This record gives sequence, C-alpha cells and structure tokens, in this order.
Amino acid sequence: MNSKGKSKIKRKRASNKRPSWDEYFMGLAKLASTRSTCLRRQVGAIIVKDKKILATGYNGAPKGLPHCLDIGCLREKLKIPSGERHELCRAVHAEQNAIAQAAMFGVNINDGIMYSVTHPCSLCSKLIINSGIKKIVIEDSYPDKFSKEMLKQAGVKIKVLRKREVLRRNKL
Repeated sequence: MNSKGKSKIKRKRASNKRPSWDEYFMGLAKLASTRSTCLRRQVGAIIVKDKKILATGYNGAPKGLPHCLDIGCLREKLKIPSGERHELCRAVHAEQNAIAQAAMFGVNINDGIMYSVTHPCSLCSKLIINSGIKKIVIEDSYPDKFSKEMLKQAGVKIKVLRKREVLRRNKL
C-alpha cells in the first residue's frame, strides 16, 4: 500500500477477455466433470440461482460403491449404445448428483439454472422438471429425443453454448 492507502498492484484491464456468466458457469461445470469416474463420458453439472452456485455434481458410482474406473463398465461389456438402457449404468449422473446434493443440504433450487457439459438424459430431465429448474445451459447434445420432448413440454428452456464461439471469444 502507498501513503494514500491505495494498492500498488497494477491490474490488467481484461474486459474484452472476461467470460460471460454462461461461459463462467460452464467452465465450472467442466471443472466438476474432471472428478468423473465414468469410462465413457465425463459430465459435470452445477446449479445456479441469482448468479450464485447452489450445488455441483459429476457422474460416478453411488457413495461407497466401487467406481467403473476400478471394476470396468457394464455398458461397454454389453455394447449398449449411448442414450439407451440407462438402468444398466452404475453411475449416478452429474445432474442427479447436483440435485441430490442440494436436497441433502436443504438448498432450494426452484427457478434455478443448471449448467451441464451435455444435454440431460430422460431420467435426469424428469428430476430437473420436478425440481423446478427452469433453464439448462449445455455445450454438447445427447441422443435422447424423449428427454428433449419432455423438457420442451415442461417449458424448461435449453441454451446451447457453442464451443467455437467460446474459443473465438477467448482469443480476442
């Protein structure tokens, strides 16, 4: 600090590189996905309300159970295509884990926004609808037409962040 009580630290003006809120929260969802123990798809999700993070989740085995990283993937062994037969997966999805985390700690996510690395499956979409989440921001699609139809019928908005747009913005 100088004699006038002002910090001597010079800050670069980075307003042209500052991420939008959607880019910022998607980056945090991607960071959550790095904790995933799924061998097929690493997904992270966060729930936000009023620009505040309420809960996070990533896909992996239920508490205390062995991870697919350790014992292998049943879906791979059975050659089940992505988007089908969700009941044959030992992992709890990132979106499910974020909602469960909020419930466990008594956090109200009604009218919240979910940021997820990928479009939710039909099982997650049902939970999202019933939990009161009104908007989902995603980066990648997912082959589940039923999920998309349910979310549309329930009035849950979907916003797709394009990877190229985010990369282009960050290079400015």
